[in-house]
Amino acid sequence: MGRKVLILTEVKDGKLRQVSLEALSVAQQIADGEEIIAALFGDDSTEILSEISLYGAHKLYTSTEASLSVYTTDAYTQALVQLIQEVGAEVVLMGHTGVGKDLAPRASARLGAGLVTDCTGVESVDGNVIFTRPIYAGKAFQKKSFKKGILFATLRANNFAVKESPVRTEIVSFQPTIKDLRTIVKEVVRKAVGGVDLSEAKVVVSGGRGVKGAEGFQTLQALADVLGGAVGASRGACDAEYCDYSMQIGQTGKVVTPDLYIACGISGAIQHVAGMSNSKVIVAINKDPEAPIFQLADYGIVGDLFEVVPLLTEECKKVLSEAAVSS
Repeated sequence: MGRKVLILTEVKDGKLRQVSLEALSVAQQIADGEEIIAALFGDDSTEILSEISLYGAHKLYTSTEASLSVYTTDAYTQALVQLIQEVGAEVVLMGHTGVGKDLAPRASARLGAGLVTDCTGVESVDGNVIFTRPIYAGKAFQKKSFKKGILFATLRANNFAVKESPVRTEIVSFQPTIKDLRTIVKEVVRKAVGGVDLSEAKVVVSGGRGVKGAEGFQTLQALADVLGGAVGASRGACDAEYCDYSMQIGQTGKVVTPDLYIACGISGAIQHVAGMSNSKVIVAINKDPEAPIFQLADYGIVGDLFEVVPLLTEECKKVLSEAAVSS
């Protein structure tokens, strides 16, 4: 028996976030023939609306309410709760992003509903939806389900296959009643970082104290550029001011789950491992053969990263170039 699912989709840099596409694909499994509803606040570009219809959303609720043009906890909570009540959603999914981590607890608490965060797996068994999430810094996993009520869940990016299922999507204008706002955003100043979003990157090249300085990250960036990936860092590298804290991966930084994680000059401290241990393939490059990162890595290279990484970069360029010519 399926359930009516609502997905809060997010747009970044004019494009639907990858984790929103993954959430739409998970919704197809949970809905099992029931209605799938997408919500998009603050953006109604034709390109975005067309893309959502490719992933099985039967209805798309959009709102151009001025207070929803920029995310604030108050306005989005009020709008999402009103929409859930209006459409009668039984399951609410969103990405485990900054917005999802802030909004899901607030909205679920307001509705007296249960919430599972940072999910890496979802399955339907005998009509029950079972969510899997990592615990103890990724060393164990727990499964959670709900006996009754609305189910809220946030999904970790890069853990669910994106499945196209084109349908005819009905666009519905949604105008919630927003009042008593305690926060008003007057101006948004974005930090110009460019490149691939670290939290959703398929390839991450990460550096630790072994990078030795800010210039060392340029070596890693060259490899990341060739592979279409993003550059991350350990807390040690950030604390040493080799790079910005926005690149930090770990228990107190970002959690990533790329297809390929290349750890360069990273020892493998538990704080860092908590943020990348669920990567599908891990490659470690370190001069110290006893570094703990090698116990976690699928492939290990004992050597100086300043010799190994440029060689890898050139070899990857060569292989990708040959592949492009043959295709």
